[in-house]
Amino acid sequence: MSALPLSGIKILDLTRVLAGPLSAQMLADLGAEVIKIERPGGGDDARAFGPPYLEDPEGKQNNNNSFYLCANRNKKSVTVNIASPEGQEIIRELAKSCDVMMENYKVGDLKRYKLDYETIKAINPGIIYCSVTGFGQTGPYAPRAGYDAILQAMGGLMSVTGHLDGEPGAGPMKVGPSIVDYMTGMNSSIGILAALYHRKANGGEGQHVDVCLFDTVIASLSHYAQIFLVNGVTPPRRGTWGNGGMPAGVFRCTDGELMLVVGNDGQFQRTCAVLGVPELATDPRFVKNNDRVVHGKEIMAIFAGHFLKKPVAHWLEELEKAGVPSGPINDFSQVFSDEHVRSRGMQVKVDHPFESDLSLIRNAITFSGTPVKEYRAPPLLGADTKDVLATIGFDAAKVEALKAQKIV
Repeated sequence: MSALPLSGIKILDLTRVLAGPLSAQMLADLGAEVIKIERPGGGDDARAFGPPYLEDPEGKQNNNNSFYLCANRNKKSVTVNIASPEGQEIIRELAKSCDVMMENYKVGDLKRYKLDYETIKAINPGIIYCSVTGFGQTGPYAPRAGYDAILQAMGGLMSVTGHLDGEPGAGPMKVGPSIVDYMTGMNSSIGILAALYHRKANGGEGQHVDVCLFDTVIASLSHYAQIFLVNGVTPPRRGTWGNGGMPAGVFRCTDGELMLVVGNDGQFQRTCAVLGVPELATDPRFVKNNDRVVHGKEIMAIFAGHFLKKPVAHWLEELEKAGVPSGPINDFSQVFSDEHVRSRGMQVKVDHPFESDLSLIRNAITFSGTPVKEYRAPPLLGADTKDVLATIGFDAAKVEALKAQKIV
């Protein structure tokens, strides 16, 4: 089996909760050795974010919940109290042999511990030091803490998400999952990989990578934000309507709903034929996509009436035959039982100390030459402390002494 893309890269991960851990997990999936630093006793804040928790075979309470499990596979867990001078020295010693150090503390917090970029750079000039924060390392908001939902609100995402104005329940709405955290994790991974390449290809220098949720959510608004930059008008909330081709949105059928996106004029003509109203394709209001956007409410209402006549399966089959993009609105049970999802192996099994056949979601990148085939379960708190500290000269007696002092 070929080595994974990041084999040989070593990462010291001081991130907690979601954005940073997701980034470190992706890099770990790709072959990097990731040493996750956690607080003795409590660990990553995510471990306390509530149920469901895995069931301990002995029936004891534990801290292995879904929030933690989703972002920490393929890592080593080492407990270190970085508030203590001895703990800080352990981190600096580990950093000497690492390619990357990641952290998501408030701006300035690690400087008082002498774990900031300038200090770490002095002992390891080639290190890539990635800081993940709510608002970045500079600017008036830099000292603030930031969580996903706050940044969805402040960054504009909620202003364009939700039911159409005038409909029941209209108003700003949060996207369900912590999507800004996820996208920030992706940006962090991209930044780290780019910096690693620069170091290798352009002279061996390390650097500080500054990634934040606020920048990420604004950049992610792409064409929505660009509309405002072009004409000064914030796009309206569109509910389930699509963002380009029209008509596009959720349509109710006799036994459920489906999602339809008519991406061009040819697809519109074929959809009209499927619905049994081919004459709509020559209606002056709807001939071109721009016309259908202008008359969006009219065409959506007309389509809604026709879709109500038959069940979801009928429409999906006919639309598929006609080459019109559409799909069912699946819950998670339907997602993970879908034949295509199963064929792509999106659900993987790992051996966890509490559950020998624990399901996780696989890394979404597929390589032809260096496939990610093996996954290790998210570690129990401090599971690798002894082994990792041994690499910097700490024997078993020293580790036990540090445990007694609650340093590790």
